[in-house]
Amino acid sequence: MIHRLASRTMRSLFSPDGVFGKIFFRAVRGSVRVFLFRWFRLKVEGRERLCVEGRVIIAPAHRSNLDGPLIGSSSHRRVRYLGKDSLFRPAAAGWAMRSLGSFPVRRGEADLDAMRVAKEMLESGECMLVFPEGTRQIGDAIAEVYDGTAWLASKAGATVVPVGIAGTEVAMPPGSKFPARVPVAVVVGEPLDPPQAADGNRVKRSDLKLWTDDLRQRLQECQTRAREMLND
Repeated sequence: MIHRLASRTMRSLFSPDGVFGKIFFRAVRGSVRVFLFRWFRLKVEGRERLCVEGRVIIAPAHRSNLDGPLIGSSSHRRVRYLGKDSLFRPAAAGWAMRSLGSFPVRRGEADLDAMRVAKEMLESGECMLVFPEGTRQIGDAIAEVYDGTAWLASKAGATVVPVGIAGTEVAMPPGSKFPARVPVAVVVGEPLDPPQAADGNRVKRSDLKLWTDDLRQRLQECQTRAREMLND
């Protein structure tokens, strides 16, 4: 009995949500803030909007692999991410990824299956980072915004925070091994309420489309402002 209790206690301590998982997360976030924030002379406008409590989707423009770590570390919360399951092997890598807030999705898995997992996380009160444009884009024009963010916000009743980020595409373009020391600016926009039905009934695809168009416009405003901050 004592052995089982001790074993259970150790598993709890070393789980991604346990004491050591939280220590690891805070150490990594602290390192990003101390080193990368200074390396890029990071400027953030509207940082307080990243600290909204409850069910929140942070929805940034996507220009570099640096976007997630920089924006996620700007919040006081542990931000959740979707990650390819290959990143979770071997076991030590999986523990580190989960401790940092990521959770695995099988490569090639249908989008709705991934969104179902994200929905469950949000419904438990988590904060999630989702790139509305999907993959990395080039330039400051916001590309097509997919309706996955709208669907997820609607189903989970989550607030959505649009974010523009400029400079990371130069700091670490595709294929780069080490980030260049260039300025980076982040602009956090006003939070959006989840999609609502125009007729007061069930949310329809047309409602999601209108909301998605609004999100794209808000993202463009944030992205334009982030570029202006760099030019200043």
